[in-house]
Amino acid sequence: MIGNVMGDIRNASFSMLSPELYLLGWTLFLLIYGVYRIRKADVFTVFAGIVILAITAWLDVSMLSGNRIVVMNGFFVTDAFAIFSKCLIITASMLVLLLSTNWLREEGGRPFEYVILILLATLGMMGMVSANDFLALYMALEMSSLCQYVLASFLRDNTKSSEAGLKYFVLGALASGMLLFGTSLIYGFAGTTNFDQLATLFTQMEGTPSKGVVVGLVLVIIGLCFKVSAVPFHMWTPDVYEGAPTPVAAFFATAPKIAGIALFTRLLLEPFGALAPQWQQIIIFVAIASLVTGSLAAIVQTNIKRLLAYSSIGHVGFMLVGLAAGNIVGVQAMLIYLSLYIFMSAGIFGCVLCMRRHGHYVENIHDLAGLSQTKPLLAMIISLFMFAMAGIPPLGGFFGKMYILLAATSAGLTWLAAIAVLTSVISGYYYIRIVKIMYFDEPKPALDTCNSHYVNAGIAISALVTLLFFLLPTPLVVQAKAAAEALLR
Repeated sequence: MIGNVMGDIRNASFSMLSPELYLLGWTLFLLIYGVYRIRKADVFTVFAGIVILAITAWLDVSMLSGNRIVVMNGFFVTDAFAIFSKCLIITASMLVLLLSTNWLREEGGRPFEYVILILLATLGMMGMVSANDFLALYMALEMSSLCQYVLASFLRDNTKSSEAGLKYFVLGALASGMLLFGTSLIYGFAGTTNFDQLATLFTQMEGTPSKGVVVGLVLVIIGLCFKVSAVPFHMWTPDVYEGAPTPVAAFFATAPKIAGIALFTRLLLEPFGALAPQWQQIIIFVAIASLVTGSLAAIVQTNIKRLLAYSSIGHVGFMLVGLAAGNIVGVQAMLIYLSLYIFMSAGIFGCVLCMRRHGHYVENIHDLAGLSQTKPLLAMIISLFMFAMAGIPPLGGFFGKMYILLAATSAGLTWLAAIAVLTSVISGYYYIRIVKIMYFDEPKPALDTCNSHYVNAGIAISALVTLLFFLLPTPLVVQAKAAAEALLR
């Protein structure tokens, strides 16, 4: 038995894992280079990381054949959905590295391990979206999570950063335990952890599923809700976003969200697709709770990073509306939303990195008072991202929400779409309040000029995609549909 398994693994097509192997190999090379040549991150290590990620994305796209290929004895799968999700994750990681360049050189420089941790977390997330077995899922998820715990507490001499890392670790460990316990229940009652075998088992099943399987599935959903910061398992998000370094918070708001939502989607629609009546109501409840909490809790926030944390919770609620639809249109809409959300979120965190006064970062929303008079270009760009997140046409955020709402109505969830619209209107208050503070309040002392070309480039790329998406939406829409069809074949 063991010999047959090892033979299958040896004979597996490792070429299908070439992007992951490439990323792992060069990450280890950068690690050795950092240990023996440098102690602090420099522009070379950052741009080496960006180039490595870009080539990894190219290797992924080169494998896009339209076929679903299972490798490593059924542990991993490569299809259009996985490749699309991996490209989004890599794009988010590249943007974060670009935004991090100036921050890494401040105060005598930061340790070079930052870039290594971003690359290893990205590798883990790529494994998450390709996982075809609960064991592979758990290993990839933990690899990514462990890197994120360290990143959250990267400024170990800073009390807030250390506190953020500890909170994230404790609650993340709790979520991992629930996910693992749920997995063990599913294995105990179904007899397998492989997604394909579970899908076959539940499709051919007569009657209702075992209560043990349902309880196990609920625990797995709870574990994943922690990972994507969906209500009511979101309690770590505001504190971690506020305490973690701003580039790390930008990373948490983008890449892990993509990986978590993509993993959520594959898990529920592939192995548990036949159990939709059992999980759909849970997802609808979590989506509504996230939408309401994200729109109401952010109103009272004064720290812009905490506000963006609650904003991200609301956006997760919108994404889960697409998942609740449970069809090709819903998955397509969710992927489009994710694609646009990357640039909106990375862009606004880039602007937060520009909020410095007398050499120190400021995070209070009222520090932006009168910004239109002292830094008119920065005020205009922040306004662009605020309006986009609020869903004002013709910006990218509007189209993301529009596709989600169309998916919900097509699945007969018109009432859910109505709740999403209502909460979106409410959330518009705190987005527009920031614009009001910048343009109508009495000016505070001017912020320092952001002289980092890299941060400015990251903000400019994000702003252009957000602003001009409506001119050329077809490529993204077509690729998202192909990815959705590959998942729901």
